Amino acid sequence: MDSMALICTVGLLFGGLYWFVCVHGPAEQKGKRAVDLSGGSISSEKVQDKYQQYWSFFRRPKEIETAEKVPDFVDTFYNLVTDIYEWGWGQSFHFSPSIPGKSHRDATRIHEEMAVDLIKVSPGQKILDVGCGVGGPMRAIAAHSRAKVTGITINEYQVKRAKLHNKKAGLDSLCEVVCGNFLEMPFASNTFDGAYSIEATCHAPKLDDVYSEIFRVLKPGSLYVSYEWVTTDKFNGEDSEHRDVIQGIERGDALPGLRRYDEISEAAKKVGFEIVDERDLAAPPAKPWWDRLKMGRIAYWRNHIVVTVLAAIGVAPKGTVDVHDMLFKTADYLTRGGESGIFSPMHMILCRKPIDAKSDS
Repeated sequence: MDSMALICTVGLLFGGLYWFVCVHGPAEQKGKRAVDLSGGSISSEKVQDKYQQYWSFFRRPKEIETAEKVPDFVDTFYNLVTDIYEWGWGQSFHFSPSIPGKSHRDATRIHEEMAVDLIKVSPGQKILDVGCGVGGPMRAIAAHSRAKVTGITINEYQVKRAKLHNKKAGLDSLCEVVCGNFLEMPFASNTFDGAYSIEATCHAPKLDDVYSEIFRVLKPGSLYVSYEWVTTDKFNGEDSEHRDVIQGIERGDALPGLRRYDEISEAAKKVGFEIVDERDLAAPPAKPWWDRLKMGRIAYWRNHIVVTVLAAIGVAPKGTVDVHDMLFKTADYLTRGGESGIFSPMHMILCRKPIDAKSDS
């Protein structure tokens, strides 16, 4: 009887592990399994070293303040986290306000569709996704607007994942993905009929550098909208707890440094944009964007157990546990930033390139 109980217990454990590892997919859409977790373009044996290299950037803070160092810094981060993001969160690497009666997936889609509605493009027009990740927003926006979307990301692995998802969704005729640095985009001036960035330009060491590139590639009269990560007017730099939260967000999300909310329009005006609208989409009456992080804590612990087991048996690369632990801790900093009101990941600015503007080639 004891032997039979032991066999049943072991069977249940392995059955549960099989479900979480081989069946359980990402939060929003099946497509990435735990057994497929990797280090992106980093070979498995080097994931641990690259994780240590990532943290070394913060031990040399002056290096992450220069445009020359940031691309490698951000590329390393997204090689480390892309699979975990996609598996545990979904294909849209951003937040959105909770909407009563709507799923997280629907709330995310609505948040994305609002971006393209704001820039007022028509079917067939060409628009730019600045910092497209694996293309979750791109596909939602292309399906909603029928515009032709070109996305740019610094990370080659994300390009491969985005192209795969675009094809599976039947949207590869509307969605194109390019590997490149958004500080030096490989597009001719006056190319696009509109542009958007969703929680992406926070990775730029200087916001006006990426805004000037977006300004250059937009056609005169076109609109650009961005959802920016910022510290709000509630942030007090003299408060040690406030500083701890913001630094935790920066370290866990590959940010050279979070900007104040009032610096966003300054950067846009500096490069020549006209400000059409600016507001914090996280401000009341919007529902908390961080609810999903709090509700997902059980899933984080479950996933952490799975990642630990997979790393121990050699399925997941060494270092994956460290990366997942970093993201778990970062989720707590983000939640604290949201609850205290000192941080917003969706400070929206809508800009227009003047109709008589000229762009450098």
